[in-house]
Amino acid sequence: MSCATCANNSNGSLAKGCKNNGNCSTQGCNKLEVFDWLANMEQPQGVRLFEGVEVRFKNGRKGYYRNQDNLPVNVGDNVVVEVSPGHDVGIVSLTGELVKIQMQKRKIKGPTRDLKKIYRKATPADIDKWIAARGLEFETMHRARTMAIDLGLEMKISDVEYQGDRTKATFYYTADGRVDFRQLIKVMADAFKIRVEMRQIGARQESGRLGGVGSCGRELCCSTWLTDFRSVSTGSARYQQLSLNPQKLAGQCGKLKCCLNYELDSYLEAFKKFPKQDVKLQLKGGYAYHIKTDVFRQMMWFQSKMKDEEFPGPIVGLELDRIWEIIKMNENGDRPKSLKDFQVEEEIVEEPDYDNVDDQDDLGRFDKAFKKRRRPTRGKRRPVQKTNGKKQQVQGKSNKKQAPKGGGAKSSGGNKNARKAKPEGAAKGGSQGKAKGGGKKTRSSRRQGSNNQSKASE
Repeated sequence: MSCATCANNSNGSLAKGCKNNGNCSTQGCNKLEVFDWLANMEQPQGVRLFEGVEVRFKNGRKGYYRNQDNLPVNVGDNVVVEVSPGHDVGIVSLTGELVKIQMQKRKIKGPTRDLKKIYRKATPADIDKWIAARGLEFETMHRARTMAIDLGLEMKISDVEYQGDRTKATFYYTADGRVDFRQLIKVMADAFKIRVEMRQIGARQESGRLGGVGSCGRELCCSTWLTDFRSVSTGSARYQQLSLNPQKLAGQCGKLKCCLNYELDSYLEAFKKFPKQDVKLQLKGGYAYHIKTDVFRQMMWFQSKMKDEEFPGPIVGLELDRIWEIIKMNENGDRPKSLKDFQVEEEIVEEPDYDNVDDQDDLGRFDKAFKKRRRPTRGKRRPVQKTNGKKQQVQGKSNKKQAPKGGGAKSSGGNKNARKAKPEGAAKGGSQGKAKGGGKKTRSSRRQGSNNQSKASE
C-alpha cells in the first residue's frame, strides 16, 4: 500500500506495513506493481537502453518521464521530475523495455522526446521538503471539507496530494453532478497559500486510491492490479444465480463488484448447452415448468402441473440429455406420461453408525467434572433443627450406635433432677460415653449436659 519507508529507511528497522522492508515476492508493497521479469537479463550489445522511466507517486498515480542525461537510476530511487509549474518528487518503479509496453497499455503514443524529463536524483533536502509536504495532506483535506460544507457544495473531498516543492496541491473529489467550485478555490488558495487544482474522480477510482479490504478478505482489486473499470450490470448476477441483494453485491465503492465479471464468460459458455429458462415440458394431461438450474451438475429441476389435480406435483431433477429428449418428443407430437421415468436416481449416502461411548453425547457429561468438592466439616458446629418449639441437636451418621439425648455419664450424674426426668436416657448416655471416650467428656456430652440442667431448672 505505497509504503514510503520500505526503500528509504534510515533507521534500519522494518517498515510499518508488511514488515518485509521491500523484500516481498511481488518486488514491493506498492499499488499496481509490475514485476520486472527482465531484471536479471543483460542488455544486448549495440542496443541502447530505453530512455523512458516509470515513476510512481501517491496512491498508485504513475507518470512516464525521459532520462535524457542517462542517470544511473534503479527501482526504488527517489528522483526529481519536471512538472508544470515547478518540480515534483517521485519513486522509480520500472525501467528498461517493460516501460515501453506499459506506455502502450496506457495509450501513450509518440516519441520519448515528448515526455517530460528527469532532472536529477533527489537530494536529502528535496526528500525532507517532500516528506514535510506529505505531512500536511491530512489536515489540509479536513479543512477543505469544512470549507466546502460552509459554501454549501454537494461534493466529497476524498484525497489531497501535495507537490514535492509545496507550491501546488491537487484535491480529488467525488460528486453526483457538476459543481461550481470557483469560490472554493479562492478560499483554499487564500488559506493554504498554494496553487489549487480540483480533479473529479468516480466512486471506483476513489476506492482504488484509498484502498481497502473486500468481502473476500483480500485487498481491493482496483488498488492492486485492476486498471480498467468495465460496467457491471445485475444480469451478471442473474447468470451466476446469485441473490439480488444489494448489500452483498455492492463493493466498498457502493457500486456492483467488479469481480462479478470475472467468471461471467464461463457461465455464458456453459448456458449454451441448457434450454431456455421459460421452457415448458408437455406431459399427458398437463405440463412441467422450470424451477431451478444447477450449472455445475448440469441439471434442471421441473415441477409438473396436471389439469385433473388441484396441487402441483413434486419437483423432479433431470439431466440435460433427458431434457433435450423430452423436448424432441414434444416436437414430434409425443408426450410422456410423467417425469418420474426420466428422473435421476440419486444415491443416498448412509451416515456411519456409531455408539455413544462413555456418554459422549450427554449434555451434562461435564457437570460432574467441574463440580466443587465440599471440604470436610471438622470443628464446625452442627446445624440445629427445631422440633415442637424446642431446639434439637442433629447427630451425624455413624456405624456405631447414636448417643441419645442425656449426655455422657459424668454430665448426667451431676444433676439429680435430670436423672429423675429421664433415667433411662441418662443411663444409656453414661454407658455409651464410657464406651466411646473412656470416661472423658466430649463436646456433645457437655452440650447435652447443659441442656439437661436448663430443663431441670425450669
